[in-house]
Amino acid sequence: MSRIGKQPINIPIEVEVKIEGNRLNVKGPKGTINRTVHSNMKIEFIDNKLYVKRQSDLMLDKSLHGLTRAIINNMVVGVMEGFSKQLIIEGIGYKASLQGKTLVLTLGYSHPINYNPPEGIKIEVGQKGEVTVRGVDKELVGQVAANIREFRVPDSYKAKGIRYADEIIHKKPGKAAATGAA
Repeated sequence: MSRIGKQPINIPIEVEVKIEGNRLNVKGPKGTINRTVHSNMKIEFIDNKLYVKRQSDLMLDKSLHGLTRAIINNMVVGVMEGFSKQLIIEGIGYKASLQGKTLVLTLGYSHPINYNPPEGIKIEVGQKGEVTVRGVDKELVGQVAANIREFRVPDSYKAKGIRYADEIIHKKPGKAAATGAA
């Protein structure tokens, strides 16, 4: 049995959970998330704890067991605390600003890039090229951060571009340094 899948999910008092067949609705102080779980997984709500049960020992059910439990746990954590990803913009002339809800990025192209975040995502811009993506859905927060990063992926020679705050860019030596010429 899956070590992660068999662990119960503790539901705080502030969180309301509704199970309708294989549809799960989680509502908390930060927002609401709805998700349909796979039909082979069964969700039980007993004594303020959620349990994920699988129907058989087939390979598909085993792989879905821990995944389903992790997704439901992320839903509960998201409506209680929320998730965030921080991006850092580095480069001369590279900057970000907000116009209403639209993120406007100036990244060295001939035009500014306007990015409209999806519903449920809040974007904040800091002083020194810091962009923070916040939301209750962990998957959506990560996808939006990845979409923003793709506008200008950091290069490995000058380390200019958009990177995650915890990402380390290893700079390569230039052509002259590699050959030993001065």
